Amino acid sequence: MQNKKQYSKIIAGTMTWGNWGKNFTTQEMCSLMYYCLDEGITTFDHADIYGGYSTEATFGKAFKESKVVRDEVQLITKCGIQMVDDSRSNKVKHYNFSKEYIVWSAEQSLKNLKTDYLDLFLLHRPSPLMHPETIAEAISKLLHDGKIRSFGVSNFNPSQIALLETAIPVSGNQVEFSLTANEVMYDGSLDDCLAKKRMAMSWSPLGSYFREDNVQVKRIQKAIAPMLSKYNANADQLLLAWILKHPSDIYPVVGTASKERLKASMEATQIDLELEDWFILLEASKGHEVP
Repeated sequence: MQNKKQYSKIIAGTMTWGNWGKNFTTQEMCSLMYYCLDEGITTFDHADIYGGYSTEATFGKAFKESKVVRDEVQLITKCGIQMVDDSRSNKVKHYNFSKEYIVWSAEQSLKNLKTDYLDLFLLHRPSPLMHPETIAEAISKLLHDGKIRSFGVSNFNPSQIALLETAIPVSGNQVEFSLTANEVMYDGSLDDCLAKKRMAMSWSPLGSYFREDNVQVKRIQKAIAPMLSKYNANADQLLLAWILKHPSDIYPVVGTASKERLKASMEATQIDLELEDWFILLEASKGHEVP
Protein backbone atom coordinates (compact mmCIF):
# COMPACT_ATOMS: atom_id res chain seq x y z
CA MET A 1 0.00 0.00 0.00
CA GLN A 2 1.30 3.43 -0.92
CA ASN A 3 2.43 6.15 1.47
CA LYS A 4 -0.36 8.75 1.39
CA LYS A 5 1.88 11.32 3.03
CA GLN A 6 3.81 11.83 -0.19
CA TYR A 7 0.79 13.67 -1.62
CA SER A 8 -0.18 17.22 -0.69
CA LYS A 9 -3.32 17.36 1.45
CA ILE A 10 -4.95 19.57 -1.16
CA ILE A 11 -4.69 18.20 -4.68
CA ALA A 12 -4.87 20.58 -7.64
CA GLY A 13 -7.43 19.31 -10.13
CA THR A 14 -6.50 20.29 -13.69
CA MET A 15 -9.79 19.62 -15.48
CA THR A 16 -10.48 23.32 -16.08
CA TRP A 17 -6.89 24.34 -16.86
CA GLY A 18 -7.27 23.52 -20.56
CA ASN A 19 -10.03 23.99 -23.11
CA TRP A 20 -12.73 22.69 -20.77
CA GLY A 21 -12.30 25.88 -18.78
CA LYS A 22 -9.65 28.58 -18.55
CA ASN A 23 -7.71 27.50 -21.64
CA PHE A 24 -4.48 28.68 -20.05
CA THR A 25 -1.44 29.45 -22.13
CA THR A 26 1.79 27.59 -21.42
CA GLN A 27 3.06 30.57 -19.43
CA GLU A 28 -0.16 30.78 -17.40
CA MET A 29 0.03 27.07 -16.57
CA CYS A 30 3.66 27.48 -15.48
CA SER A 31 2.68 30.40 -13.27
CA LEU A 32 -0.11 28.43 -11.64
CA MET A 33 2.19 25.44 -11.09
CA TYR A 34 4.76 27.65 -9.39
CA TYR A 35 2.06 29.19 -7.23
CA CYS A 36 0.73 25.80 -6.18
CA LEU A 37 4.21 24.64 -5.18
CA ASP A 38 4.83 27.85 -3.21
CA GLU A 39 1.61 27.18 -1.28
CA GLY A 40 2.49 23.54 -0.58
CA ILE A 41 0.23 22.02 -3.25
CA THR A 42 2.51 19.49 -4.93
CA THR A 43 -0.02 16.98 -6.30
CA PHE A 44 -1.78 17.47 -9.65
CA ASP A 45 -4.79 15.42 -10.72
CA HIS A 46 -5.45 14.64 -14.38
CA ALA A 47 -7.53 12.36 -16.57
CA ASP A 48 -6.86 11.44 -20.17
CA ILE A 49 -10.29 12.74 -21.23
CA TYR A 50 -9.84 16.28 -19.86
CA GLY A 51 -10.05 18.88 -22.58
CA GLY A 52 -11.21 16.25 -25.07
CA TYR A 53 -7.99 14.26 -24.57
CA SER A 54 -5.86 17.41 -24.81
CA THR A 55 -5.20 18.87 -21.34
CA GLU A 56 -2.54 16.35 -20.32
CA ALA A 57 -0.44 17.42 -23.30
CA THR A 58 -0.83 21.15 -22.69
CA PHE A 59 0.03 20.63 -19.01
CA GLY A 60 2.99 18.47 -19.99
CA LYS A 61 4.36 21.16 -22.28
CA ALA A 62 4.12 23.69 -19.44
CA PHE A 63 5.60 21.22 -16.96
CA LYS A 64 8.61 20.68 -19.20
CA GLU A 65 9.14 24.41 -19.70
CA SER A 66 8.67 25.13 -15.99
CA LYS A 67 11.85 23.17 -15.11
CA VAL A 68 10.08 21.97 -11.95
CA VAL A 69 11.99 18.99 -10.54
CA ARG A 70 9.93 15.86 -11.15
CA ASP A 71 10.47 14.41 -7.69
CA GLU A 72 9.01 17.56 -6.12
CA VAL A 73 5.55 16.91 -7.58
CA GLN A 74 3.11 14.01 -7.76
CA LEU A 75 1.12 13.32 -10.92
CA ILE A 76 -2.17 11.42 -10.85
CA THR A 77 -4.14 10.48 -13.94
CA LYS A 78 -7.02 8.25 -14.97
CA CYS A 79 -7.99 6.08 -17.92
CA GLY A 80 -10.82 3.97 -19.28
CA ILE A 81 -13.53 6.36 -20.41
CA GLN A 82 -14.00 6.38 -24.17
CA MET A 83 -15.71 9.60 -25.19
CA VAL A 84 -17.25 10.43 -28.52
CA ASP A 85 -14.70 13.03 -29.60
CA ASP A 86 -13.12 14.25 -32.83
CA SER A 87 -9.76 12.94 -31.63
CA ARG A 88 -11.04 9.36 -31.50
CA SER A 89 -13.17 7.08 -33.66
CA ASN A 90 -15.62 6.10 -30.91
CA LYS A 91 -19.24 5.65 -32.03
CA VAL A 92 -20.66 5.64 -28.48
CA LYS A 93 -19.40 6.56 -25.03
CA HIS A 94 -18.08 3.41 -23.37
CA TYR A 95 -15.28 2.00 -21.21
CA ASN A 96 -12.24 0.06 -22.32
CA PHE A 97 -10.33 -1.96 -19.75
CA SER A 98 -8.55 -4.37 -22.04
CA LYS A 99 -4.91 -5.06 -21.16
CA GLU A 100 -3.72 -3.46 -24.37
CA TYR A 101 -5.74 -0.30 -23.90
CA ILE A 102 -4.80 0.24 -20.24
CA VAL A 103 -1.09 -0.09 -21.02
CA TRP A 104 -1.41 2.10 -24.12
CA SER A 105 -3.33 4.76 -22.20
CA ALA A 106 -0.75 4.92 -19.41
CA GLU A 107 2.02 5.24 -21.98
CA GLN A 108 0.14 8.04 -23.75
CA SER A 109 -0.27 9.87 -20.44
CA LEU A 110 3.45 9.53 -19.77
CA LYS A 111 4.19 10.97 -23.20
CA ASN A 112 1.67 13.79 -22.81
CA LEU A 113 2.72 14.74 -19.28
CA LYS A 114 6.42 14.64 -20.20
CA THR A 115 7.29 12.27 -17.38
CA ASP A 116 8.83 8.82 -16.97
CA TYR A 117 6.36 7.65 -14.32
CA LEU A 118 2.94 8.32 -12.84
CA ASP A 119 2.67 8.48 -9.07
CA LEU A 120 -0.88 7.16 -9.11
CA PHE A 121 -2.82 5.66 -12.01
CA LEU A 122 -6.60 5.30 -11.67
CA LEU A 123 -9.35 3.51 -13.54
CA HIS A 124 -11.74 6.40 -14.08
CA ARG A 125 -15.10 4.62 -13.73
CA PRO A 126 -16.12 0.98 -13.37
CA SER A 127 -17.19 -0.95 -16.43
CA PRO A 128 -19.80 -3.73 -16.25
CA LEU A 129 -17.48 -5.69 -18.57
CA MET A 130 -14.24 -5.29 -16.59
CA HIS A 131 -12.38 -8.44 -15.66
CA PRO A 132 -10.04 -8.37 -12.65
CA GLU A 133 -7.45 -10.74 -14.13
CA THR A 134 -7.18 -8.68 -17.31
CA ILE A 135 -6.80 -5.44 -15.38
CA ALA A 136 -4.24 -7.06 -13.07
CA GLU A 137 -2.12 -8.14 -16.03
CA ALA A 138 -2.01 -4.58 -17.37
CA ILE A 139 -1.35 -2.91 -14.03
CA SER A 140 1.26 -5.48 -13.01
CA LYS A 141 3.17 -4.82 -16.23
CA LEU A 142 3.03 -1.04 -15.69
CA LEU A 143 4.22 -1.44 -12.09
CA HIS A 144 6.97 -3.85 -13.07
CA ASP A 145 8.18 -1.52 -15.81
CA GLY A 146 8.26 1.45 -13.41
CA LYS A 147 5.75 3.40 -15.46
CA ILE A 148 3.36 3.77 -12.53
CA ARG A 149 4.17 3.85 -8.83
CA SER A 150 0.72 3.01 -7.50
CA PHE A 151 -2.70 1.85 -8.71
CA GLY A 152 -6.17 2.98 -7.71
CA VAL A 153 -9.69 3.63 -8.93
CA SER A 154 -12.22 6.42 -9.18
CA ASN A 155 -15.97 6.20 -8.61
CA PHE A 156 -15.84 2.52 -7.62
CA ASN A 157 -18.01 1.09 -4.85
CA PRO A 158 -16.66 -1.42 -2.32
CA SER A 159 -17.92 -4.51 -4.14
CA GLN A 160 -16.29 -3.36 -7.38
CA ILE A 161 -13.01 -2.81 -5.55
CA ALA A 162 -13.34 -6.21 -3.88
CA LEU A 163 -13.74 -7.73 -7.35
CA LEU A 164 -10.49 -6.12 -8.51
CA GLU A 165 -8.71 -7.18 -5.36
CA THR A 166 -9.26 -10.83 -6.19
CA ALA A 167 -6.41 -10.15 -8.61
CA ILE A 168 -4.53 -6.98 -7.61
CA PRO A 169 -4.36 -4.57 -4.62
CA VAL A 170 -6.11 -1.19 -4.94
CA SER A 171 -4.42 1.64 -3.05
CA GLY A 172 -6.90 4.49 -3.47
CA ASN A 173 -10.39 5.57 -4.51
CA GLN A 174 -11.36 9.00 -5.81
CA VAL A 175 -15.07 9.59 -5.25
CA GLU A 176 -17.56 12.43 -5.29
CA PHE A 177 -17.82 13.70 -1.72
CA SER A 178 -19.05 17.01 -0.39
CA LEU A 179 -21.57 18.39 2.06
CA THR A 180 -24.20 18.42 -0.70
CA ALA A 181 -23.25 15.01 -2.14
CA ASN A 182 -22.33 12.75 0.75
CA GLU A 183 -23.72 9.36 -0.28
CA VAL A 184 -20.27 7.76 -0.01
CA MET A 185 -20.52 8.13 3.78
CA TYR A 186 -23.44 5.71 3.71
CA ASP A 187 -22.77 3.27 0.84
CA GLY A 188 -19.59 1.86 2.36
CA SER A 189 -17.12 3.65 0.10
CA LEU A 190 -15.43 5.74 2.79
CA ASP A 191 -15.73 2.91 5.32
CA ASP A 192 -13.84 0.74 2.84
CA CYS A 193 -11.08 3.33 2.46
CA LEU A 194 -10.73 3.65 6.23
CA ALA A 195 -10.83 -0.08 6.93
CA LYS A 196 -8.44 -1.02 4.11
CA LYS A 197 -6.18 2.02 4.53
CA ARG A 198 -6.83 3.20 0.98
CA MET A 199 -6.17 6.79 -0.01
CA ALA A 200 -9.56 8.52 -0.13
CA MET A 201 -9.80 11.42 -2.57
CA SER A 202 -12.80 13.68 -3.09
CA TRP A 203 -13.66 15.27 -6.41
CA SER A 204 -16.04 18.24 -6.46
CA PRO A 205 -15.41 18.78 -2.73
CA LEU A 206 -17.50 21.98 -2.62
CA GLY A 207 -20.45 20.19 -4.18
CA SER A 208 -23.29 22.26 -5.57
CA TYR A 209 -23.00 25.04 -2.97
CA PHE A 210 -21.79 27.65 -5.48
CA ARG A 211 -23.47 26.15 -8.56
CA GLU A 212 -27.11 25.90 -7.53
CA ASP A 213 -29.69 27.99 -5.71
CA ASN A 214 -31.96 25.28 -4.34
CA VAL A 215 -33.58 24.51 -1.01
CA GLN A 216 -30.65 22.41 0.20
CA VAL A 217 -28.12 25.13 -0.55
CA LYS A 218 -30.29 27.76 1.17
CA ARG A 219 -30.42 25.61 4.32
CA ILE A 220 -26.65 25.23 4.31
CA GLN A 221 -26.13 28.96 3.74
CA LYS A 222 -28.26 29.71 6.79
CA ALA A 223 -26.44 27.15 8.95
CA ILE A 224 -22.96 28.16 7.84
CA ALA A 225 -23.48 31.93 8.25
CA PRO A 226 -22.67 32.17 11.99
CA MET A 227 -19.64 29.91 11.53
CA LEU A 228 -17.91 32.30 9.13
CA SER A 229 -16.89 34.67 11.91
CA LYS A 230 -16.54 31.90 14.50
CA TYR A 231 -13.79 30.20 12.47
CA ASN A 232 -12.61 33.36 10.66
CA ALA A 233 -13.12 31.49 7.39
CA ASN A 234 -15.10 31.73 4.19
CA ALA A 235 -17.71 29.24 2.99
CA ASP A 236 -15.23 27.45 0.68
CA GLN A 237 -12.95 26.75 3.62
CA LEU A 238 -15.71 25.52 5.91
CA LEU A 239 -17.06 23.19 3.22
CA LEU A 240 -13.58 21.74 2.86
CA ALA A 241 -13.12 21.54 6.63
CA TRP A 242 -16.38 19.58 6.81
CA ILE A 243 -15.12 16.78 4.54
CA LEU A 244 -11.61 16.91 6.01
CA LYS A 245 -13.04 16.00 9.41
CA HIS A 246 -14.17 12.59 8.15
CA PRO A 247 -11.94 9.86 9.63
CA SER A 248 -11.19 8.33 6.22
CA ASP A 249 -8.51 11.05 5.84
CA ILE A 250 -9.87 12.73 2.70
CA TYR A 251 -7.59 14.36 0.14
CA PRO A 252 -9.76 16.97 -1.64
CA VAL A 253 -9.19 17.43 -5.37
CA VAL A 254 -9.85 21.15 -5.73
CA GLY A 255 -10.94 22.13 -9.21
CA THR A 256 -10.45 25.88 -8.95
CA ALA A 257 -7.84 27.58 -11.11
CA SER A 258 -7.91 30.70 -8.92
CA LYS A 259 -4.71 31.35 -7.01
CA GLU A 260 -6.60 32.99 -4.16
CA ARG A 261 -8.96 30.03 -3.76
CA LEU A 262 -6.11 27.54 -3.95
CA LYS A 263 -4.35 29.40 -1.13
CA ALA A 264 -7.57 29.44 0.88
CA SER A 265 -7.98 25.71 0.31
CA MET A 266 -4.62 24.99 1.91
CA GLU A 267 -5.56 27.23 4.83
CA ALA A 268 -8.73 25.16 5.28
CA THR A 269 -6.61 22.16 6.28
CA GLN A 270 -5.91 23.96 9.58
CA ILE A 271 -9.60 24.33 10.52
CA ASP A 272 -10.95 21.82 13.00
CA LEU A 273 -14.75 22.01 12.99
CA GLU A 274 -16.30 21.36 16.37
CA LEU A 275 -18.31 18.16 16.56
CA GLU A 276 -21.73 19.79 16.84
CA ASP A 277 -20.95 22.29 14.07
CA TRP A 278 -20.17 19.35 11.80
CA PHE A 279 -23.56 17.83 12.56
CA ILE A 280 -25.33 21.18 12.21
CA LEU A 281 -24.05 21.32 8.64
CA LEU A 282 -24.98 17.69 7.98
CA GLU A 283 -28.49 18.32 9.25
CA ALA A 284 -28.75 21.37 6.97
CA SER A 285 -27.67 19.27 4.02
CA LYS A 286 -30.14 16.48 4.77
CA GLY A 287 -33.03 18.71 5.80
CA HIS A 288 -33.66 16.66 8.95
CA GLU A 289 -31.83 15.63 12.11
CA VAL A 290 -29.74 12.46 12.05
CA PRO A 291 -31.72 9.30 12.93
